[in-house]
Amino acid sequence: MSFPLSRCFLSLTLLIACALQSVVKALPLSAHNHPAVRREVRAVWLTTLQGLDWPSRPAVTEDAARRQRDELCRQLDKLQAAGINVVLFQTRLRATVAYPSAFEPFDGVFSGVPGRFPLYDPLQFAVEECHRRGLELHAWIVAFPIGKVQAMNRLGRQALTRTHPELCKRAGEEWYMNPALPATADYLAALCTEIVSRYEVDGIHLDYIRYPEKGIPYDDAADYRRLAPKGQSKADWRTANVDRCVQTVSEAVKRLKPWVKMSCSPVGKYADLPRASSFGWNARDAVHQDAQRWLREGWMDWLFPMMYFDGRHFYPFIADWKEHEATGAVIPGLGIYLLLPSQKDWPLLAIRRQMAVSRFVGLGGHAFFRARFLLDDVKGLASWLRHDFYAQPALVPPIVPPAAVVEAHPELAAAPDAPELQVERRAHSLHFRWQPVASPYPLTYNIYRCEAQRPPVLVAKGCTATEFALTPALPSLLHARYVVTAVDAFGRESRWP
Repeated sequence: MSFPLSRCFLSLTLLIACALQSVVKALPLSAHNHPAVRREVRAVWLTTLQGLDWPSRPAVTEDAARRQRDELCRQLDKLQAAGINVVLFQTRLRATVAYPSAFEPFDGVFSGVPGRFPLYDPLQFAVEECHRRGLELHAWIVAFPIGKVQAMNRLGRQALTRTHPELCKRAGEEWYMNPALPATADYLAALCTEIVSRYEVDGIHLDYIRYPEKGIPYDDAADYRRLAPKGQSKADWRTANVDRCVQTVSEAVKRLKPWVKMSCSPVGKYADLPRASSFGWNARDAVHQDAQRWLREGWMDWLFPMMYFDGRHFYPFIADWKEHEATGAVIPGLGIYLLLPSQKDWPLLAIRRQMAVSRFVGLGGHAFFRARFLLDDVKGLASWLRHDFYAQPALVPPIVPPAAVVEAHPELAAAPDAPELQVERRAHSLHFRWQPVASPYPLTYNIYRCEAQRPPVLVAKGCTATEFALTPALPSLLHARYVVTAVDAFGRESRWP
């Protein structure tokens, strides 16, 4: 039996309304009200543009560079303590980057001088420190905006407007890459594959992969007349241009490392709904992001829609995202900056309610814009996450291997086999050993403690070796049951032995 889309939407909306009532009643209670979840994205955007999150100061000496690195380590410690498991690290800022690139110059935020090497590789350092803490790092790439005219003038010959002027279009005092040109898609793909080939990033995250909104004087009338197929509307042509960029980048990355997760941050409302208007600001029609198609086609593994609003602007639209989640995951981006008195001065309850309802309807997790407000524990958000909502760690959801990968390696059609664990007690410690599981791609291992009538406790995750030592906090835990699981590069975990 099938149901009309509108009927499905109304059912899901009703479900969310019921969930909202339950959540509102539960929220004032004491900590640990929320059941643990084994898999959930808990992400944060860490903004390097203008040092908004990091670094707070440029480094012009070795000692200053050390302080800059120490600052990032302290921030990652706090994010880890708050339960974060994915860091969206801004790697391409505005046609400037956070690593030594063959394509674009260093951003001046690191060294104080645009284009100057900052005495160390910020991206490499961030990857290593995230992985040291069990955090994934996704390279956040600002796609089409290039920057202000003055900023490009300061870069001189290194500016993209000088190295590839044919890809650039001026709109008032801003420069943009031109998505109408296939060469723009190729350029972005080459930049992303440079990152993926040189760094062990866990994902590529595309931002501003969209046309400028109304009000920005972006004139592409001549491109439309010259390049659009006969009879194609300008709106459809623009959408196809953005689609081409997304597909080209995704396929290039997946050819190189098919386990690297592809994600993007579309506008928070996909389109107008039968009973909810986007008031002219949505992904599909306002800025030509057909993000639900990108998920459906497998070009994206995860979507982080920027849902920086509340009430009727939030809840009907998470229902729509959930209904079209397809084989990937949708992770609502939450505007925690709106907690600030200088912004909308939301109560913490607004964010808590959004998170609880998103989890209740089965979305893929949460993402916070941006790191500074978690680090500053605005209105106690980080404390609440640490002691309540994220009190138990969670693994990120798996992604689906590309069909070409499964065809080349049929053994990847299923999750890996479970290793056999050997446990040796030595005084107050436990020493675990297991045989490696065969796989054509990287594998890691998780260790769990199992107690009767309680959820399994994740003791260690992301182990790359085949041995691990543990000193339990309580002597009784020396006699508990432990299991080890294998996790393949796509995040799929073996069955429990």
